Amino acid sequence: MKINIVAVGKIKENYFVDACKEYLKRLSRFDVVSIIEVPEAPQGKSIDEQCKIEGESILSKARGYIIAMDIEGKKLSSNDLAKLLDTKKTEGVSEISFVIGGSNGLSQEVKDKVDMKISFSDMTFPHQLFRVMLLEQIYRAETILNHIPYHK
Repeated sequence: MKINIVAVGKIKENYFVDACKEYLKRLSRFDVVSIIEVPEAPQGKSIDEQCKIEGESILSKARGYIIAMDIEGKKLSSNDLAKLLDTKKTEGVSEISFVIGGSNGLSQEVKDKVDMKISFSDMTFPHQLFRVMLLEQIYRAETILNHIPYHK
């Protein structure tokens, strides 16, 4: 399966970059995973305008079954995420895009056009850290599906 992580902005901290690289390496045995970075909207615009600009970029890059990471989304366990990926593979879905918004979140247009919304928590996380968390959970889901002793 091809998995895209469509995320607003670039990761600047080396420790987050290194963590992403590690999970991308681990995931390469299961899936083709791509990180697609879209630019942050220019400062000086309203939050709604920034979200709209970023949302247009996100929607132009997201492919296949699109899952937005959104605080209003459904909460899944790691096992539930594994089941979701397995179900989509069984249904013949060949590409999934996970969408991570910028610091202002996602535009309503993005939320309305995605196939599913998932929330990891009621808490808010920095989007750079969240990228690492998402990659780790996708890796965890693949180890569950492939009976590899990582998930406990």
